[in-house]
This record gives sequence, structure tokens and C-alpha cells, in this order.
Amino acid sequence: MLQVTKFTFNPFQENTYIISDENKHCWIIDPGMSSEDEETELSDFIVKKSLQPQAIINTHAHIDHVLGIDYIADKYKVPFYLHELELSILKNAANTAKMFGFQFKGVNAKPLIISEREHFQLGKTSIQIKLVPGHSPGSIALYAATENWMISGDALFKESIGRTDLPMGNHNQLINSIKTELFTLPEETIVYSGHGQETTIKHEKANNPFLRN
Repeated sequence: MLQVTKFTFNPFQENTYIISDENKHCWIIDPGMSSEDEETELSDFIVKKSLQPQAIINTHAHIDHVLGIDYIADKYKVPFYLHELELSILKNAANTAKMFGFQFKGVNAKPLIISEREHFQLGKTSIQIKLVPGHSPGSIALYAATENWMISGDALFKESIGRTDLPMGNHNQLINSIKTELFTLPEETIVYSGHGQETTIKHEKANNPFLRN
């Protein structure tokens, strides 16, 4: 069984996740640390739990989700995975930061390409990669069927959806992604989102105003 731990970082209140297995191996999902204090909070947790980082996986490459990638990659010497359709967004990270009024040198770590329908193994658990474009072109979700949860990135939030007014966003595509890739999962599936509280597929089908038929 995997343990999912959430941290909320940076001025965008982005959710970074650590998922760890019974052997203390872990992945860091969407590292968004933007200060030394936040970097220390994450690394202290890893030390306290005696975890062994194995990989960074990003659901997408928007600025609030990539701020801590180089810190993790440099400190733990782990690979960084991203969908190919996110590479142009990642490349533009420094310019995006300027647009939001702060300095960021960009991400130096070179991503390994992750593809939809791919399965990764963490401990005894298989995790499926699902492509859910719309918020950004290469947004992915991580689905652990046997664990009954999903990390949705910024595709689906509690009673909301990801914004689609950023470059390369597409509202109709996002709605279709959610309905075809996420709403087809079991209703009891827990959704760990890129911002805000966790939710369930059942709750979103009944209560999300963007997704009512």
C-alpha cells in the first residue's frame, strides 16, 4: 500500500505530493517549493520517514509546479519525467515567472519523456499514466487502481476545473478529457488535485458545476 502525503507550497498554493511504498521508496510529484524553508520542509520529511527518492514526475509544466524540480534533482540525483507536449511550456518557465512578477532561472534538469497509457511500478502498486489535456497540452494524471486514488494535476479540482485561459489551454478539450479519462473511473476514486482539497469522482459528478450534463 502506498502512502500519499500532501504539501502546499509557493504563493500559488500548489500541492506537491510524495508517494511512498512499503520499502521507503518514493516519488515526488509536482515539486513546487519556492523558498529555502519549503525545501527544508520537504527534505526534513524525507529524512524523518527514512525515504529514498526514486523519481520526480510532473503532471504538467506550469510555473507553480516546477519551481522545486532542480532542488530535488540535484539533491537526490533522481530522474525527472514529463510528457513531451509540455516541453515548450517548461522551456518558457523563466518568461512565465516574469509575467507573474518574480524571477526564476528556469529548470536545468533534463526531462525524460513519459507517455499516456504507460504504467509505472512503485513497490507492489502499478500506476497508470492518463493524458488529460486542456489545462495544458500534455497534462497527465496518475491513477493507482488498486489503491483507489488519482493525482489529477490541475485538470480536476473539488467542484472546479483547471483554468484554460493560459497559453495552449483549451476549455472544450479539458471538459472532454475529464469526462472520458477521469469520470470513467470508479466513483469512489479519491482525487488528489494540484490545488485545494481532495475530492472523489462521485462528488464531482454530482457537484461540479463545470461538468454537469
